[in-house]
Amino acid sequence: MNDSKRVEIAWPALGITVAAELDQRNPALAQCFWDALPYRSLQGHALVAGHHLYHVAPVHSLLHAPAAYRVDRRTVPDGTLFCSRLQHLGIKYGELTEPMTATPIGQVVPEDVDALVEAGREVWHSVYTTKEPVIAEVRRAGEPGGHELPRLPVGDPQLNDLIADVHAETERIWLEPPRELVDLHAGRIQSRAGSYDTVLTTLLFVNGETRPLGYSCYGGLVRAALDGMPLPWLRQMTRQLAHTPAEFLGYCGLDTLWGFTRRLMDGLERLNSHTDFISAMAHMALYCNCLGGWNLHLFPWQAGDTLRRLEATA
Repeated sequence: MNDSKRVEIAWPALGITVAAELDQRNPALAQCFWDALPYRSLQGHALVAGHHLYHVAPVHSLLHAPAAYRVDRRTVPDGTLFCSRLQHLGIKYGELTEPMTATPIGQVVPEDVDALVEAGREVWHSVYTTKEPVIAEVRRAGEPGGHELPRLPVGDPQLNDLIADVHAETERIWLEPPRELVDLHAGRIQSRAGSYDTVLTTLLFVNGETRPLGYSCYGGLVRAALDGMPLPWLRQMTRQLAHTPAEFLGYCGLDTLWGFTRRLMDGLERLNSHTDFISAMAHMALYCNCLGGWNLHLFPWQAGDTLRRLEATA
């Protein structure tokens, strides 16, 4: 391990800090992460996979950085750090059940694993019950913390203005919940979405549309552009993949997202280089992933507290 690649992950609200060493299993991915430090982000917790922490890292290159070494997350030691093309920094802290391959970049030092487990339990309590946000601060060991969202330029002036607005909105909601999502989760839905005045149904569908819009649609478009897909095809795929879910989310109350999407659709023909296309889609991905993180935090998971998994019988 390279001592110069030691990081600290702190949760100031919990009074917990752990140290981790980055390694060479996926060096390009680890370097992207290292170069982006320091940053802060809303800390999330896996809701299906098990004892796993993750948060959105403000690193555009995580969408596409090469990562050849893959492992089954269930089989690696507790304290393993992962970076993913979902723009996540993940940390395993206990049993995982999901058979998903992942790309490790480092390891929490052995003496801090107990503190990591404590942090995991506290974050689960935050996400599942209290809804009090826990902010993670990630920094190079021995260096000060801080936070800044990267900004990628776009050559066309009109689209550059759009991306500037997307960047500013992402900064505004990065550590504070978006008012539109707060209203939605409180049942203040101007369109009256939700049959028979229900709210949980609308929240469920909003969650189901927001996450793949960032993860699959915009993240996938970035990777397709880097793979050399011709621009006319990229523009057509953007129209096919992004318009309908964004329009639905606008109906449910995410007017800012729908407004950005309409401006993007209107300007697609002016994205006349792969570089500009990648910049625009990367910013849309980070914005949607930020929305998705807040939606997962605010969602009333405790509403299903009476539904508990049963052990399979022979």
